[in-house]
Amino acid sequence: MKIRSKKSCGEASKLVAMAKKGSSKTTIFFIFISFILFCAILPVFAPLPSFHSHSSHHSHRNTVNRKFEIASDRFWRDGEPFQIIGGDVHYFRVHPEYWEDRLLKAKALGLNTIQTYVPWNLHEPAAGKFVFEGFANIEAFLNLCHKLGLLVMIRPGPYICAEWDWGGFPGWFYSMNPTPRLRSSDPTYLQLVERWWGNLLPKFLPLLYYNGGPIIMVQIENEFGSYGDDKAYLHHLVTLARGHLGHDVILYTTDGGVRENLEKGSIRGDAVFTAVDFSTGDDPWPIFKLQKEFNAPGKSPPLSAEFYTGWLTHWGEKIATTDANLTAAALENILQKNGSAVLYMAHGGTNFGFYNGANTGVDEADYKPDLTSYDYDAPIRESGDVDNSKFNDIRRVIARYTSVPLPSVPSNNEKARYGPIHLQRKAFLFDTLDFTNSTNVFESETPMPMEYVGQLFGFVLYVTEYRAKRGGRILFIPKLHDRAQVFISCPSEENGARPTYVGTIERWLNNKLSLPDVKCHSKTNLFILVENMGRINYGAFIFDRKGILSSVYLDGEKVKGWKMFPIPLHNLNEMSTYNPITQASYSAFSEITSSRKKLIYKHENTSKEPAFYSGHFSIDKSSQVMDTFISVSNWGKGIVFVNNFNIGRYWPLRGPQCNLYVPAPLLKQGDNSLVILELESPDPELVVHTVDEPDFTCGSSGMSLHQLNKQKVT
Repeated sequence: MKIRSKKSCGEASKLVAMAKKGSSKTTIFFIFISFILFCAILPVFAPLPSFHSHSSHHSHRNTVNRKFEIASDRFWRDGEPFQIIGGDVHYFRVHPEYWEDRLLKAKALGLNTIQTYVPWNLHEPAAGKFVFEGFANIEAFLNLCHKLGLLVMIRPGPYICAEWDWGGFPGWFYSMNPTPRLRSSDPTYLQLVERWWGNLLPKFLPLLYYNGGPIIMVQIENEFGSYGDDKAYLHHLVTLARGHLGHDVILYTTDGGVRENLEKGSIRGDAVFTAVDFSTGDDPWPIFKLQKEFNAPGKSPPLSAEFYTGWLTHWGEKIATTDANLTAAALENILQKNGSAVLYMAHGGTNFGFYNGANTGVDEADYKPDLTSYDYDAPIRESGDVDNSKFNDIRRVIARYTSVPLPSVPSNNEKARYGPIHLQRKAFLFDTLDFTNSTNVFESETPMPMEYVGQLFGFVLYVTEYRAKRGGRILFIPKLHDRAQVFISCPSEENGARPTYVGTIERWLNNKLSLPDVKCHSKTNLFILVENMGRINYGAFIFDRKGILSSVYLDGEKVKGWKMFPIPLHNLNEMSTYNPITQASYSAFSEITSSRKKLIYKHENTSKEPAFYSGHFSIDKSSQVMDTFISVSNWGKGIVFVNNFNIGRYWPLRGPQCNLYVPAPLLKQGDNSLVILELESPDPELVVHTVDEPDFTCGSSGMSLHQLNKQKVT
């Protein structure tokens, strides 16, 4: 998906080791936000392999006489002409128990092929630690496609874009010194790719079409022509893919349908098929004519590999929608002349956890993080609903170009309101950090990026001290990624005084902040809580390290002597290192001293200090376990956990998303827990509501949409 608009690793480890202090036996107290998903993460610390060491395709020779090939400018399946009518469904954006539901609805839409990306960072969350279970069980997803009679076009990157954090690249790349040069022939980067594909691609081999499986095509890179022109890199990827998958599967590239992008991103000839994408509504046939120049004679069936059914939305924008009739008519313009198309998206899904991506405008500071919802205005909505005009109009068009009747349309999944949820207990975020314990503290003269302290997602707290001046001081952070809340306090006071909120600094504003004159007996503590709101996934500014990336200045002078506290909120599909939330964990918070407890409750409804809020709701019968939405429209900004699962971010103050989708498989009969990390302004009544529909009307209704150029970036 695109936007239209060195030292050694070991040396880096030494740097972190030097920064990390102490050996206290206690650890940061984070049972309040821990959770366990399906998978247990299996460490695999193997040396970086050559692809030849995994080239076992000879043992999977075609014994079933199946072929998917290109000839006479057509796709051919087992000797018969075949028109790809496909759609993107991303397994990592859908709860695994709903994969079949979404695929059946895609089939009812009329699709015969599913296309999906493969996000590297989900499958290798730490260096050498590969995960293929839970949300990452791609083999189960592909086998399910096969069971349902759907073919597959797979897009293993290594770069995927997809409005996914850093385009799928693992954040731990930034802990390496030097950082690998992405999407290039850099040997360090290629070694990492070889290890990744060496673990991934062999899983595809028995699932290739000619081996009896569903995979008909495998994409090389992703819209590379919009980024670079390193043909040696592309050829290396082709060699790797052929080494693992053999020479019978169709490899393809996808680039925007303009000459410059195709020149840079495609591989001329018949070794790799060139596909195109372009804005919905553009005349496709001149673009398909251009596509033929980059394929061998007779080897260029017209294919729009990303036919846009909707568009993405950033925080602060109006929800993006597109016209159903125009979308269906544009699709028919392709299909009626035997062209093929893949709907992007057929079903969008959800950016659970911290995996949403971000984009930029004219410069690096013009930062635009994506919503938690990836509804995309697709024909199959985020919650799986299909009773909408776009689904019906597209289905009506597709039905005219299929030789068999389409399956009946499944019903929408039932949804429930479970009433208001009253949040009763909380702990301030800063109270969960032991500032006297050096085990999980990193110290440095200057601030360190989040990745250097092992915190790839979420938050890091930066702490230092300074001397106050009469009239206050001016705080300036030249390079901050992405958003910081600033607090001050007097360290010598022992009466339980809370840190005082001063203000917020945002990357896209690059604002300075006035610190008030605080009468402390000694130096003043400065707390800067920095949130990583999602790494940029597309464009020239994709290199997007997180945290404080520059010196910090007070009245123009550098502030030295920093402590960094990682805050380990768990991400999608990660194994928790703490116990799940239990009543015992709630009672643990009651051990706070009585004076501190009084202060907490006094500030409960008004404090702008980040805090955890918890509550429960009950579902009486298993038959009542249904999809729901958590409405946070009266809250400020934060993260929601349901039964220890990270649902994702909310920010109704900025909008437009008011409600977070909660799929039924995350709920259970009996007691269900809800935990909110609210960063700035809780609902005065400390209540959230469960509702049965989405809502994208929050924020300023007059705020203009960041208008991204819908033409391919050239």
